Amino acid sequence: MEVQRKKLRVDAEDVNICRCGSGYKQKFSIHDTWWLLRSTREKCSWSRSIWFPGATPKFAFVAWLAASNRLSTMNRITQWDPGAVATCVLCKREPETKNLLFFECSFSSQVWEYLTKGILLSDYTNVWANILEVISDESIEEKKRFCLRYALQSALHVIWRERNKIKHEEKPMLVGAVMKMVEKGKW
Repeated sequence: MEVQRKKLRVDAEDVNICRCGSGYKQKFSIHDTWWLLRSTREKCSWSRSIWFPGATPKFAFVAWLAASNRLSTMNRITQWDPGAVATCVLCKREPETKNLLFFECSFSSQVWEYLTKGILLSDYTNVWANILEVISDESIEEKKRFCLRYALQSALHVIWRERNKIKHEEKPMLVGAVMKMVEKGKW
């Protein structure tokens, strides 16, 4: 106890100190705290293709979720709920994965092809990784790249919305009506 009293200086004024990394500072910094708490990752190659000027925020958000593999597609849901029905609600044929849901099932492939085949021409693809490469390609003419990015985002949004409507037992739209709705921008 005597040793502790010698270290304690009663006549000294209290000083606030903040722990920062491996040391201490006398001044608290939100900036330093932010960098201490946040996890740093490599910047993804597709971020500018999702968050581009002119993007509709609700479309960009769904596209970001899809690109980040954070959408609750049935193949992901069955990992924590094995009793869930994994079949795609749009085509009712195969297990629902991101690529199937947005580009390969009979419903979504028609929407995607309708929106992009005229823009992509011989580069047309319905493979997610290839689509991200194409919309990130800076060598593509700016207007064409904008149209591709916007078409991707609107397709993802409308297909995800239709999927959720069916999951929640609402009446689905016909694929032709969905294509026209996206084309006219009335969603």
